[in-house]
Amino acid sequence: MHGTGNDYIYVNGFVENIENPVEFAIKYSDRHKGIGSDGLVLIMPSDVCDFRMRMFNADGSESEMCGNASRCIGKYVYDKRLTNKTTLTLETLAGVKVLQLFIGNDNLVDRVTVDMGEPILEATQIPTTLNKEIVINEPVIFNPEIQYNITAVSMGNPHAVIFTKDILKLDLPTIGPVIKNAPIFPRRTNTEFIEIVNEDHVKMRVWERGSGETMACGTGACASVVAGVLNKLISRRTTVELLGGELTIEWNAEDNHVYLTGGATTVFEGEII
Repeated sequence: MHGTGNDYIYVNGFVENIENPVEFAIKYSDRHKGIGSDGLVLIMPSDVCDFRMRMFNADGSESEMCGNASRCIGKYVYDKRLTNKTTLTLETLAGVKVLQLFIGNDNLVDRVTVDMGEPILEATQIPTTLNKEIVINEPVIFNPEIQYNITAVSMGNPHAVIFTKDILKLDLPTIGPVIKNAPIFPRRTNTEFIEIVNEDHVKMRVWERGSGETMACGTGACASVVAGVLNKLISRRTTVELLGGELTIEWNAEDNHVYLTGGATTVFEGEII
């Protein structure tokens, strides 16, 4: 399945048991020798929510949260009739997320809004070792060739947001790993490069800490809108244009929650034997 081009292998944990998900994610995410994906998502029972998610990146590292994967889980469990609810709770390592499902004429889910909760802005909680309470437009020298102003946000996982121009010309395979592994990010970081189109529209490329460049990153899109508002560059409701399509992000002023809306698509189903 994919959400805005961010594709994962989804396994129904109610009927299948993946004994070594780290090994599985690395093996089958390989786009030449495996199924090919940005990682592995397990849809599992929960003691506190309707469902539970575990998400492993293509390098086998487990991530706290994935907004695009959350939407696809909503589609999977409804389309497969594991639930008839259109409002679901999802247990993640980043806390409980609420999913609102929108059903198409074919009685299948075509888009989902995820309540991503409140953004985390405290530097020590993101985490970053930068000596700031909140990191907004902070100049950082990563090496003599790579220097950027960053805004740090966590959506349950760490993000470094950079506002720049001509993002399609960036050499992300060179820049991304340097920022991801910088000592100022003890748990590594996802990095978003944002080009402002207007106050309601931005373009984004992302280097994910466990998968490299991906077609989209839901938590990254959320973090980028929060960063854009903090830098007084965009509105609280903004379209984020990614390589894989568009997401609508709203940082609600009343409850301080970030809401992520986008599509979810089933690409194919198969059996590993």
